[in-house]
Amino acid sequence: MADRALRGMGLGAKSFEDEEGVEFAARKVLGFDCPKGHHFDITFSTEADLPAEWECPRCGAVAARSDGTQPEDKQVKPPRTHWDMLLERRSISELEELLAERLEVVRKTPHY
Repeated sequence: MADRALRGMGLGAKSFEDEEGVEFAARKVLGFDCPKGHHFDITFSTEADLPAEWECPRCGAVAARSDGTQPEDKQVKPPRTHWDMLLERRSISELEELLAERLEVVRKTPHY
């Protein structure tokens, strides 16, 4: 049976090209320290924006850079409530007027 097997390439992408003369992109290795004591290195392109945090591959915790770079504090918008959005559309005097109109309508309707 083995003598009748097809010979050729296996599955997957296999290159027959030689690596001679190939220039790799410039790289930078960045170290990260996990709060649980794990240290790991990640390789980045020198053109990439380098992150201040990375997920630890061992435990999944957020690891900080070993060089001490801290993440930038993002400005958090205060949450807008329904009341805030309503006040963007109407003033307090307009709201009081609408309330008076609706209360008058409710008081005039018969209660079943």
